[in-house]
Amino acid sequence: MRGALAVFRLARPFTLIAPALGMVSGALVGMQGLRLLALDAAGNPVPLWRHFLPEMLAGAALAMLLNAASNAVNQIFDIEVDRVNKPTRPLPAGELSIAGAWAVTVVAGAAALGIAWTLPPPTFAIVAFTAAVVYSYSGPPLRTKRFWWAANPTIAIPRGTLLFVAGWTSVLGWHGLGTAEPWLLGGMYGLFVLGAATTKDYADIRGDRKEGCITLPIRFGVRRSVWITVPFLVLPWFALPAGAALGLLSADGTVLSALGAGLAVWGAYVAALLLRNPDDLTTAKTHPSWQHMYLMLVGSQVGVAAAYWVR
Repeated sequence: MRGALAVFRLARPFTLIAPALGMVSGALVGMQGLRLLALDAAGNPVPLWRHFLPEMLAGAALAMLLNAASNAVNQIFDIEVDRVNKPTRPLPAGELSIAGAWAVTVVAGAAALGIAWTLPPPTFAIVAFTAAVVYSYSGPPLRTKRFWWAANPTIAIPRGTLLFVAGWTSVLGWHGLGTAEPWLLGGMYGLFVLGAATTKDYADIRGDRKEGCITLPIRFGVRRSVWITVPFLVLPWFALPAGAALGLLSADGTVLSALGAGLAVWGAYVAALLLRNPDDLTTAKTHPSWQHMYLMLVGSQVGVAAAYWVR
């Protein structure tokens, strides 16, 4: 029982929600954006979500499994950092062995790739590439988290941009990838995560510095890094009204504009939390700004999918 709880904590279940929703959101946007018509065996129209439900469930499952594998491998290679920053995690606390963590990584990663293999080829290609990128963040030889200029892109590209595009391909395959729609929306998420990922680094400064990881706050200082981060919390959401106005997004322009404005206001509030007293960021294990960042990501995924299904 104790071992199962340690595995559960190693996977960090709260962090698995956003990847699952990202895949489902990409799928829902894709099928509605291209105005597909689903038919049953008799040629009668059926609801799109019902027609593609197996693909959406598979996409959500593989995203959660791949993220769990990523969380596990991160804690394996960051065990010395966590001894300083997060000593109660399963590995530094001795609740789970390194071998056990590797077993979780391999099983979850293999299961994610296996599910991806049953989906269209571009989905498998994106998932395989994503697996390599998320490993490179923590593992050798690259271990990009050591470099302030490489760490955040290594998080943002797979967990922001490619996550949404993978969801799109899970129901459409190559169809529509030549249009701006999936890339504009995926790029929006990528830009947001590019800045928002820094919010997790402030409380980890002591351990990261000890292990030679030069994160953005270490390289530029807490206050300057906050000012670097702030635009990424607000500006990406303007892609929604801009994309609608330019005809690049096919959902209702009024709904997209309202959603973009709401997310931008939310981002400005989070920015105010960061700027109020930047030095407080280094004293809390989990600053409220990180919680808001995660909820913004989840809320935007739900909101964008809903915008495409509003009639």
